[in-house]
Amino acid sequence: MVDVHCHLNFHSFEKDYDQVIKNAFAAGVTKIINVGTKIDSSEKAIDLAQKYKNLYAIVGVHPHHADKLESDWLIKLEQLAKKPKVVGIGEIGMDFFSYKSNAIVNPILQRRIFIQQIELAHKLKLPLQIHNRQAGKDILGILVKHKSYLLNPPGMFHCIAGSIDILKSALQMGFYVGFDGNITYDGLAPGEDTTLKDLVKYAPLDRIVVETDSPYLTPVPRRGSRNMPEYVIITAKFIADLKGLSFEEIEAKTTENAIKLFIL
Repeated sequence: MVDVHCHLNFHSFEKDYDQVIKNAFAAGVTKIINVGTKIDSSEKAIDLAQKYKNLYAIVGVHPHHADKLESDWLIKLEQLAKKPKVVGIGEIGMDFFSYKSNAIVNPILQRRIFIQQIELAHKLKLPLQIHNRQAGKDILGILVKHKSYLLNPPGMFHCIAGSIDILKSALQMGFYVGFDGNITYDGLAPGEDTTLKDLVKYAPLDRIVVETDSPYLTPVPRRGSRNMPEYVIITAKFIADLKGLSFEEIEAKTTENAIKLFIL
């Protein structure tokens, strides 16, 4: 079982990341990908990857931080992306949800930072890990215009959300899709018109990867507590139930998918 997206580099794990990682491996997680959202958290992701055999890093600038960058950010990111055990550029993309703490970062700026990172991924031959919240059409439009920059496979949509049409378009472009603990929640996410359960049912198994986004999006029945990489197993079991398959089938195929996508 592979957790393809978590944030052990965040403050929530500062005091016990070692035990959390050991617990995940003991529970049956075989590989973990730790993801940066800006330059300093990307550096921390790499530092942690150097300490553990089956821990990897993805580096990038989240759309929330597109307006908080120093002038040399892209140079620094390229230097980080060339480090050992870095397996992708992310999480990058666009986000049009208005957060209390951050509102909506200027979409024009988000777009520019996203494109610059697509170009960097192309230069370094690394797959993309894409963040999309209520910006699916814009993201897909950018990806179509930069199709020649995409690898085969091009990467994955992290915590996929949106309509079936958005999902179809991502799949048609060759992307994998990641599902998280929020697929266990009832109802619709704010601003969405399609349930995550319906997206799971539609997505073909050979394109699904499983993730936690820990410390966020803790699956039921652990919801309300800090999410951890070991809970990727809970999400995988939920996917198995939705698709009428065994956990073993989900575990084997999603692990195969993750290894193929990120060359782990």
